[in-house]
Amino acid sequence: MIRTLSKSIREYKKSTILTPVLIAGEVIVECTIPFITAKLVTQIQNGCELTVILQYGLLLVLMACLSLGFGAAAGHHCAVASCGFAKNLRHDLYVSVQKYSFSNIDKFSTSSLVTRLTTDVSNVQMAFMMLIRTAIRCPLMIIFALVMAILISPTMSLAFAVIVPILAVGLFFIMRSAHPIFKSVFKKYDNLNNSIQENVHGMRVVKSFVREEYEQEKFKNASDEVAKDFTRAEKILALNSPLMQFCFNAQMLIICFFGSRLVVSSGGQALNIGEMSSLLTYGTQILMSLMMVSMIIVMVSMSAASAARIAEVLREESSIVNPSAPVMNVADGSIIFKNVSFRYSAHAGKDSLSKINLYIASGETVGIIGGTGAGKTSLIQLISRLYDVTEGSVMVGGVDVREYDLEALRNQVSVVLQKNILFSGTIKENLRWGDPDATEEEMVRICKLAQADEFISSFPKGYDTYIEQGGTNVSGGQKQRLCIARALLKKPKVLILDDSTSAVDTKTDALIRKAFAEEIPDTTKIIIAQRISSVEHADKIVVMDGGRIESVGNHEELLKISPIYREVYESQTNGGEDHE
Repeated sequence: MIRTLSKSIREYKKSTILTPVLIAGEVIVECTIPFITAKLVTQIQNGCELTVILQYGLLLVLMACLSLGFGAAAGHHCAVASCGFAKNLRHDLYVSVQKYSFSNIDKFSTSSLVTRLTTDVSNVQMAFMMLIRTAIRCPLMIIFALVMAILISPTMSLAFAVIVPILAVGLFFIMRSAHPIFKSVFKKYDNLNNSIQENVHGMRVVKSFVREEYEQEKFKNASDEVAKDFTRAEKILALNSPLMQFCFNAQMLIICFFGSRLVVSSGGQALNIGEMSSLLTYGTQILMSLMMVSMIIVMVSMSAASAARIAEVLREESSIVNPSAPVMNVADGSIIFKNVSFRYSAHAGKDSLSKINLYIASGETVGIIGGTGAGKTSLIQLISRLYDVTEGSVMVGGVDVREYDLEALRNQVSVVLQKNILFSGTIKENLRWGDPDATEEEMVRICKLAQADEFISSFPKGYDTYIEQGGTNVSGGQKQRLCIARALLKKPKVLILDDSTSAVDTKTDALIRKAFAEEIPDTTKIIIAQRISSVEHADKIVVMDGGRIESVGNHEELLKISPIYREVYESQTNGGEDHE
């Protein structure tokens, strides 16, 4: 895990290394100051001259400035290193997710990925900052303070041998109790984020069904679960303070009691007042450092779960990768399914597609009809290799899709998915997802094909109209037509419409299909639809049922041989859909 995360340090290695080096310098100076102060007190007791006091005073001022300089420089480099590390970590997580196949994305929920990119990264950033600064400072402070205390008085330094183990053991048990709670709380964070995401995304549905109170209760329960775990952890960690106070007061009592007796009994020979005050300072430094170590352990305990979740995303290998010598050119839009079976995961109970054999010639228009769960979307997702087949092969342009360069294949297989997504930005910016170099004239021509130019022109700003996140300021039909235009701008050899005209009227649907037939005759067009009118003029219609191909033929043939097709046709014709 550490090896995986450390790869994100990259250009911030220098600051990462400089921070502990500067911290070491700061600790050495800080531990030397009480020793010099003890010497000054001894000189004053012995009746030294003012010049001696000024020399020691100047030395102490210089050492304080040096300590300040080391601390400021360490703070600067620590901030640079930790913020840079977090930036790289977010970037690496985002890039990793972008490389995932659909099956990889199915493994992680959206809310979980959001938590990992935000809360988890913030926790790891804080832990990293503490590890390169505080986690270096505290052990060094304990070591140097102990060494200085032993140099001053080996006898009195035994007091630390009593107090330090008590504090260390207490902190160990506190941290051991708190760690499992922090480990489980982030899963509940995922549920909290999921509740927020679902509610915001489905706000219109929530309001239309008057389910605000239900959603509020669901969010409250998720929030209460997080608060309950953090409260349990905080109750355990609250024991740090009384334990620290007990050890601090006990140490002060031991040093003051035995130290003062030693000063009096030895006449200041074995231990003088200045040295005793230095021991008190070193004792405070040791205990405060141990207290800081406990805080580091708390932070590391919290971030260990976060780090593991981040590393899980970074280590996840895409199930779909480029071959060693990929084919870069797609010859044509022909598609062949050979004995294809497919299931979404190895744990799935049954195949989503079974024994699919289908040939589609380049330039053909093919309709796909079938009920919910028939496997229509699963079928077309294999063409652009969004998933890999479980058995058999899918060939595009005479080549197995697994032999293509992924980018080359997907640039030639344009898919308008069932769930149309538009991104925040202007209409032009959304269209240029299809072709970054598309001219305005080209965009207008393509939008006319997709029957989108008319409504775009009606907007005050035309093609510069701003689309809100998710396309909430355009209708479902307008969104579909913009997505079709975006796909057409790719100039693909295969165009797949996955129920992508369901929100437009039958007249507009017919105009879109007419434009396709006239303007892109060489492009293979696959249309998944619920309406018979959307596919009845296709060269070939595939009827699917239960993950299998039930029948293949044209409209007239299927009316004769396919009971499923005939039933759908009669129900829609009798319902008057084609006469609207």
